[in-house]
Amino acid sequence: MSLNESLFAGDLENLVKKVFEVDNFKSKIGRDEDIVVLSFTVDYEDPAKDLENFFEMGYDFVLDADVSPGETDDGTYRVYVELERGRRVCEQILELVEGVEKLTGVEDMRFRYFKNFKSRPATLENLETVIPRDKESYRVATQQDGLDNFSNFFSNSYSENINVLEDTISFKRSFSGPVKFNIIDSGSKSSIYENTKGPIVLETKNMAEVMFLTKVIGNYNINKIGDTFIFENGSWAVALKRIE
Repeated sequence: MSLNESLFAGDLENLVKKVFEVDNFKSKIGRDEDIVVLSFTVDYEDPAKDLENFFEMGYDFVLDADVSPGETDDGTYRVYVELERGRRVCEQILELVEGVEKLTGVEDMRFRYFKNFKSRPATLENLETVIPRDKESYRVATQQDGLDNFSNFFSNSYSENINVLEDTISFKRSFSGPVKFNIIDSGSKSSIYENTKGPIVLETKNMAEVMFLTKVIGNYNINKIGDTFIFENGSWAVALKRIE
């Protein structure tokens, strides 16, 4: 696939985030079980419009492409791309990704499916493993009440806004600024503690930080191991590192 007339390789360098989302937003042209929605995050409005045009003009299998009507909470713009859910959709997504990589110079793009904590490399194997290609598989994938899903895990959070961008997550309450973390890992509680090395930190200043996070994020059991915070929800846990 060659780039269209208006854009050349490298024209959107450093403007598009490395991680894109799949099936995290609703389709505007059909039923979600029939349509796969991709979301690419772009730093500014004009490059977002360029990317929208690139998708619409360059790929005949793209049903619709659109830019978010305004800035998101983090000041970026999203470009939504809608494709028919079917047996070839993963190959089509990979073709789009290869085009974006040429435009941006980003290598080895990653994707996050639905509301999972962790992103994966955007290889054909991973896309085919994760993305549902028929209606029934879509219902199963999006309705399972798994805790490896930030909406489910933090469903009782006090935060008015929880935002996941690339491999970071931020929490916002009205009385404080956003609290941001890098997403390190998620999984069973035993595996997270086993994979997080170091003793549990019990110093007063760290305990005060844990108390602050409890007020902002919610009444979760939180432990600090080194510079990593472990949030527990039942038998599941998430490892996050605070971004200063």
